[in-house]
Amino acid sequence: MKVVLLGATGFVGSAILKEALDRRHHVTAVVRKQGQLSPTQELKIQITDVYDSVALAAVIVGHDALISAFNPGWKDPNLYADQVRGTTSILKAIKAASVKRGLWVGGAGGLLVKPGVRVIDAPDFPAPIKPGSLATIEALVQLRREPSLDWSYLSPPANLRSGARTGKFRLGDDQLLKDSSGHSSISVQDYAVAMINELEYPAHIRERFTVGY
Repeated sequence: MKVVLLGATGFVGSAILKEALDRRHHVTAVVRKQGQLSPTQELKIQITDVYDSVALAAVIVGHDALISAFNPGWKDPNLYADQVRGTTSILKAIKAASVKRGLWVGGAGGLLVKPGVRVIDAPDFPAPIKPGSLATIEALVQLRREPSLDWSYLSPPANLRSGARTGKFRLGDDQLLKDSSGHSSISVQDYAVAMINELEYPAHIRERFTVGY
């Protein structure tokens, strides 16, 4: 498939990029500056401002799908506003490009730990990541307002870390997944497997889903 990947050099995006290329997909990686990646036969590098929806739409045209791992950066003092603005621009661009399939890297903060209580509602939820978590929750709200887009939103578990690619994990919906020991985790490599599985075999159209061990 021909796929546009936003945030291809980030922690999650780089894992998704590797998984997509390993499965022989053709990826156009949208990056902020030159030199972060090297082009190959199956990887095209495109320097484009995500906030410029017109320029971004021109990049997206002709692709089968877009995967957004966009994040303005955890050190961004305006993280919430900039991420929401970025999501708005991406959605405008993908519609203008007439691409119907969009996959989003979500967050764990909006997942439920019990009815009516989200991960982000915990009193000890880390303050530094709260703006980004709220922005990913807002991204899901924005996606749900797009009736013509076949989107899927993949939330990680509480702990997303670098590790092994096992290809063995569980899928869920709106509930935070925990293992038999009460841990909620997955390697970013296996998260990427779940994302590309959804790209190849859509099973969660217009749905949030989650993954964990």
